[in-house]
Amino acid sequence: MLFRLTVLLALALLSACSPPLDVTSLDQRDAYRLANRSALSANGLSVETRTTLRRHALADSFDQYPDETIAALHSQVVGRPEAWPDLFALAELSYLTARREGSRPRYMAAAVYAYAFLFPDGTENRPDPFDPRFRQACDLYNMSLTAAVTQAGDDEAALKPGAYSLPYGTLDVTMDEASLDWGGRRVTGLVPTGTLEVKGVINQYRTPGLGAAMAARVSAPPMAPQGFVVAPRLRVPATLLLRIPTPRQQLATSHLNATLTVYNKFDNTNVTLGGRQVPLAYDETATAAISLAETKLWNTEISGFLEGTAFDNKRPQLLAIEPHRQGRMPVVLVHGTASSPFRWADMVNDLMEDPRIRDHFEFWLFSYATGNPIPYSAAQLRTAINQATTALGGTAADPALGHMVLIGHSQGGLLVKMQVIDPGDALWNKLSRRPLSALTLDQSSRKMLQDAMFPTPLPQVDRVIFISTPHRGAYAAGWSLAHLAARLVTLPLTVTKATAEILTGNKDALAFDPSSFRVGATFGMTPGNPFLEALAATPIVPGVHAHSIIPILGDGPPENGEDGVVRYQSAHILGVDSELVVHRSGHSTQSNPLTIAEVQRILLLQLATVCGGQACGAALPGSK
Repeated sequence: MLFRLTVLLALALLSACSPPLDVTSLDQRDAYRLANRSALSANGLSVETRTTLRRHALADSFDQYPDETIAALHSQVVGRPEAWPDLFALAELSYLTARREGSRPRYMAAAVYAYAFLFPDGTENRPDPFDPRFRQACDLYNMSLTAAVTQAGDDEAALKPGAYSLPYGTLDVTMDEASLDWGGRRVTGLVPTGTLEVKGVINQYRTPGLGAAMAARVSAPPMAPQGFVVAPRLRVPATLLLRIPTPRQQLATSHLNATLTVYNKFDNTNVTLGGRQVPLAYDETATAAISLAETKLWNTEISGFLEGTAFDNKRPQLLAIEPHRQGRMPVVLVHGTASSPFRWADMVNDLMEDPRIRDHFEFWLFSYATGNPIPYSAAQLRTAINQATTALGGTAADPALGHMVLIGHSQGGLLVKMQVIDPGDALWNKLSRRPLSALTLDQSSRKMLQDAMFPTPLPQVDRVIFISTPHRGAYAAGWSLAHLAARLVTLPLTVTKATAEILTGNKDALAFDPSSFRVGATFGMTPGNPFLEALAATPIVPGVHAHSIIPILGDGPPENGEDGVVRYQSAHILGVDSELVVHRSGHSTQSNPLTIAEVQRILLLQLATVCGGQACGAALPGSK
């Protein structure tokens, strides 16, 4: 009896020390991490996959024998319709093993398992989209497919049809060749974006969905339009999809078939898979960042200021960041002094996330030698826009080309204004007391001066936006250091030749003191410059809508404000439809969210105006 009591007491003590069930309270963050742990975010498995292994009596074998464990689970799951949820475990186990071993066959197997889990052969046995495994299966498919088509150490994906090895057989992959042809342009390379870190852009945008997100390089058209071209190193947001017909049925065999298809963001936002609409994955910001990094636009900022011929007869000055599509209105972006199109990156990145803007507008970037005289650069902009319009068939072929919006920052705003004025001889009269036809000039010099000093309004332009624009001069341009830098500028031969002819052969016609005359953009933006005063006094032609965005440092009254380069009183002009003062912003305000929001508002106003409040299709009303 005593022995029996002793045994019972010992059992009770042991039971008290180790209860059969226990519940512990966790911090919310720890609880979330525990519930969402997976092979995607850690070197371990999800709760669901560990449960699957235990149910199949395989929990103790995976760490030591991963290949044998996956094979055993494959044999127990594949071919059994009721076991389809366990396909997720096979996908996760294959992905983790592939990552540990660097095995491309395992990566491809993970993609196949994930696809089979997501898209059944019929409409039954579909995963619930609220099931955490659904989203993880999409990520497993995307990341596994990316790794399966990318060789170790390579930057680009290898689009190779043929037989791919799988741990349980082979996968015969065909390439959808038609998907590589985008309106006469050919996809020539794909850079995976899923593992890229983007720096230098404030906001980063991705479209969630299925597919291996890529930055696609496309070939140039057979004939590049004069003065206008899609960026030669253009990258387009794309996604790569591996389609597997009847995947669960095929998994029961050792020989599977699939098709690789490439989609682009502009033509395809979703596809039908397994009888349901599925969004496609894209990485817009990373794609744009790769394009900008490869073109190295910022490298021209200093050379483009000092070298007046930096863009003459070397390459088109007007670059589009994507191929032109019928019905989209061009937005031409013109940067400022010692700057480059790269400075518009944040604005374009944010604006393109609005589908209303993405579907109805496209962005063209103008590059120019910013040390050259303002009228000379403005004439180049006018020529480039006219050449682009003609090359694309004109407004008769696409009325959207007749509804352009021009946006200029700083000096770029002055170039923009010169596209929408009809000054007659008002600008020329600040230079000469006699008409151009009466001067002694070489024919080439006369033509250059005619183009530069007698601008005519572009009929294609509906609306202009001035950002930080020194209509009455930039006080920073008057600094002695700025003038010293301006003296280092090498001007184009046509400019120096015409200047010499005016100063030497037409002194009696000069309307200025030649002893203090200096040629170049910096001198032209110095407050009090006669040409600048005449330009400021010239009104914008009727029918063109104008808007001003004026940054100022601090929160004080705008009338006394300035942005570090331009005073408010210089940037403020009458006759605009709207004026936004952006407080606590410096001169380079293009990345300021308030500035971007105002540009967005104006573009949507342009859209509503052109479309008459109705939804715009490809056919827009004709230009003015």
